[in-house]
Amino acid sequence: MCSDSGYDKQLACGFDFTLAMRHLCTDMCQRLPELHHIDLRRVAISFCQARKNVTHGLQASLTPLRFEHGATTGQRGSRRYSCQPVLDHNGLEYFYILSFYLPRFLNHSVEEKLSTLLHELWHISPAFDGDLRRHGGRCYVHGASQQQYDATMDQLARSWLSLDPPHGVYEFLEHSYDDLVGQYGHVYGERIPAPQIVPLT
Repeated sequence: MCSDSGYDKQLACGFDFTLAMRHLCTDMCQRLPELHHIDLRRVAISFCQARKNVTHGLQASLTPLRFEHGATTGQRGSRRYSCQPVLDHNGLEYFYILSFYLPRFLNHSVEEKLSTLLHELWHISPAFDGDLRRHGGRCYVHGASQQQYDATMDQLARSWLSLDPPHGVYEFLEHSYDDLVGQYGHVYGERIPAPQIVPLT
């Protein structure tokens, strides 16, 4: 059983990665005007186990739980579909699932981790309706230039750091996955699988 005191609890239970990420996301959404539209109560934060312990590959992803413009059903070909609801422990329905692939995500620099996190948060629609932010043109997810999108996220990360957030909020990002395991024993958190898309009859 875990101790009730803060530091002792972390040592006994391991490092709660998804809780730490939630605290970090909360600070970012409070400090950055560009993220004020995000209600983190309706964003599930999850981690996935990467199949290979390599630095390249998918580091994080954002899964929208609504269809275009926040619709609860969508059309694919001649059929309509709905998305299985994902609820929190109190029955509140999530609009998004923000997932991180471990250990891969943690085995990069602090700057890369912050940019990756902001990259995914930026995908959340300004309307916060469960849909993605849609850019003009054919490449609606990242806009006309992936390079420009990434540069914007790098700048947003620097802007957040310039607002002097508490070091304790992001200090864990200064460590690799193995560092955290060595310090806390193991890394754990919530695992939330992507919901099924259900055809409507």
